[in-house]
Amino acid sequence: MLEQAKLLKDLVGARAKLIMNDRADLCLAAAFDGVHVGQDDLSPDAVREIIGHNLCLGLSTHNPQQLATADKTQVDYLAIGPVFSTFSKDKPDPVVGLEGVRRARQLTHKPLVAIGGITRSNCREVIDSGADSVAVISDLRSDPRKSAEEFFRVLR
Repeated sequence: MLEQAKLLKDLVGARAKLIMNDRADLCLAAAFDGVHVGQDDLSPDAVREIIGHNLCLGLSTHNPQQLATADKTQVDYLAIGPVFSTFSKDKPDPVVGLEGVRRARQLTHKPLVAIGGITRSNCREVIDSGADSVAVISDLRSDPRKSAEEFFRVLR
């Protein structure tokens, strides 16, 4: 994984921010720009001790209680989801829907990333519900370049 992360960093350079999922150690070793952790990973405070204050730190949340708790930590951004049904996780958390995004926006002033079942056809309504950005997996798989270009057009 480290070898692949370093290769990705070499390919991307400074053109994009690279966030390592779950692994603060690999983030540092590969010179990524930050770490994203979930509810069952290292605590945000523990990750912050490892990566310092110059790198980005994000945390996944799945309900208002988790989000309110996470808002009090040293994270730079919060993720909320799954917004819609998703097939990228074996055991996804319950869907929060657009109402969950709206509620999350009320609970934090930190940047809010919506995740879970986001597609080109629903991303605009997710942003309009209060998310600052969206995380996308499945809708980029078939033709990543074309899909990304379409996302950019829709989200302008």
